[in-house]
Amino acid sequence: MSQPVASIIIPIYNEAASLPATLAALQSYRQRGCEVIVVDGGSRDNSCAIAASQVDCVLHSGKGRAVQMNAGARKASGKLLVFLHADTLLPQAEVVINQWLQADVRWGFFTLALSGRSLAFRIVERSINWRSAATHVATGDQALFFNRAFFFERGGFAAMPLMEDVELTGHSRRFAKPLIISGVSVVTSSRRWEQRGTLATILLMWRLRALYWLGVDGRELVRRYE
Repeated sequence: MSQPVASIIIPIYNEAASLPATLAALQSYRQRGCEVIVVDGGSRDNSCAIAASQVDCVLHSGKGRAVQMNAGARKASGKLLVFLHADTLLPQAEVVINQWLQADVRWGFFTLALSGRSLAFRIVERSINWRSAATHVATGDQALFFNRAFFFERGGFAAMPLMEDVELTGHSRRFAKPLIISGVSVVTSSRRWEQRGTLATILLMWRLRALYWLGVDGRELVRRYE
């Protein structure tokens, strides 16, 4: 059997509400030579049952996004490792895979669209996309992807309870310029913004990032995030 074009790795924990749409969007990727791996961190709902018939592998690991994604990466066999949140939809497979197949891809990410219809979400999207394009530091809801060898050379995701995505992309930019997928965006759920309020969420994210750069312990960041 030939090596998959990409391994799409999804860490989950009680994501039964989000998984059906996310996995449905990935079937076209599977048809075009990608594998999909779900890594469960101890869900108490029926997330694993939902995933079982729509993915290539369901793994079980300790809880924690970094721990789960690293476990998926070790199991994966694709040329590219793609890390997808359970509430994020990848766009049309053909457009994306053609860009992934570029020979010099080391790592990269997508531009982001939020699912909500409010004008405030359009402003948030543009701000996030501008920031990540300017700084080459991206977050997990932008569907990060890495050349397999490049990912393991960087040591994978740091064993952090939060900001593992910022840590790895900030490290990766020192070694290679990212590919930012053009023409399409991932669509991630705006539920976090809707529950907490747009302005409150923006301020929280800025505060957490500032504390991260100041070296505040990850457990304290999680406490503030929750």
